[in-house]
Amino acid sequence: MFDKPISPLLQRMIDDMTARRFKEKVQKDYARHVGRFAAFLGRSPDTATSEDVRLFQLHLAKQPFGVATINSAIAALRFLFNVTLERPDLARPLTSVHKPRKAPVVLNQDEIIRLLEAAPGVKYKAAFGVAYGAGLRVSEVVSLKISDIDSKRMTLRVEQGKGQQDRYVLLSPQLLEWLREWWRAARPRGWLFPGKDPINPLTERQLRRAVHAAAREAGIAKHVTPHTLRHSFATHLLEQGVDIRVIQVLLGHAKLETTALYTRVAVNTIRTVTSPLDKLGLKSIEAPPPAD
Repeated sequence: MFDKPISPLLQRMIDDMTARRFKEKVQKDYARHVGRFAAFLGRSPDTATSEDVRLFQLHLAKQPFGVATINSAIAALRFLFNVTLERPDLARPLTSVHKPRKAPVVLNQDEIIRLLEAAPGVKYKAAFGVAYGAGLRVSEVVSLKISDIDSKRMTLRVEQGKGQQDRYVLLSPQLLEWLREWWRAARPRGWLFPGKDPINPLTERQLRRAVHAAAREAGIAKHVTPHTLRHSFATHLLEQGVDIRVIQVLLGHAKLETTALYTRVAVNTIRTVTSPLDKLGLKSIEAPPPAD
């Protein structure tokens, strides 16, 4: 997993993460953050004090890091102190950074059609179709296997999605047909969307690049990513009147408030709401007579 030699402390932390079945990407991220903390200290993290932790968090806040990167570093140090070092007193000063929630970018149906038609080949059209038609995260799309398709129950199995949870999502007839077309064209084995080396799946980076290229080709001015397709899936279901709790299950959200974010952009749903002003039965405002 790691190319360079690692310290006994970091190896112990990796073992602790492995025992808890942390994904390889998470382990690498946590290890990188702990390495950054060690470099800041100039010594082993197991000698850190509460003041060291406070100063390091202040150091992070002054760097040009995004909120997600800082919070990932905080989570890594919490794991190190709480689990590996068994020093919860050092974890207590750590505070996550609040990230303002913004309304997600959503494509309308015409833009979705143009994006799908601009996909670079049947493979990517099928992958885009999974992201939009089933609302999967980019990591979940590239991790799909042939065996995850259940055409009898019309479901896709998402194995160990975010939060290390398995779930089933809907498989529409149109999406099933696209997946069959892709299978007939390439006969993939194992991974549904294999990479250049069939042993490995398509990478998230490759899928993002394909989406960006298709958006440019389709003349879509919005900033489009694979996650935009997931956002559009949720928003369009909400506008169709699907219960928000059903959408929560399909998306794999742990909290309903996360799913409720889509109500900000469900324009069709907003249009169906009658304003209390309209219930008053008032006449139109008459313009005052012109002054003499």
